[in-house]
Amino acid sequence: MDAPPAPATPPPVPVPRARRLIAPLGTLTGVLAAFTYVGLVDPNESGHYPVCPLLALTGLYCPGCGGLRSAHAVAHGDLAAALGANALAVTGYAAFAAVWLVWLIHVVRGTPTRVSVPPFAGWALGAVLLAFTVVRNLPFGSSLAP
Repeated sequence: MDAPPAPATPPPVPVPRARRLIAPLGTLTGVLAAFTYVGLVDPNESGHYPVCPLLALTGLYCPGCGGLRSAHAVAHGDLAAALGANALAVTGYAAFAAVWLVWLIHVVRGTPTRVSVPPFAGWALGAVLLAFTVVRNLPFGSSLAP
């Protein structure tokens, strides 16, 4: 006697596109809200944002120093000022935009989004941040200081 065949599993129900768009559009909304706030509240005027603790305690620029001024300049369309305030932050904004766009394309097409970051990527990012921090605090790297 053969066992009866197992019942067939129903195919997965496709998720409507509008529901799939919630995460990427919600993320974009949050980022745009942050840039809008920084664009309206000038970080060049003292008293609006906290001071960098590393800069306040040691006089050294951290990799994020100038990031708010950079975001303010980007919000006002001044790419040269943004690069002058924190070139690494501008690179991060561009990387975020590229990754977000790829995410959006996958969501619209309905294809699965798999992100696999190789283990060395974290170390490489840490090395870039460390090198940027060291160079911007040395006399020959003063053009990278905010």
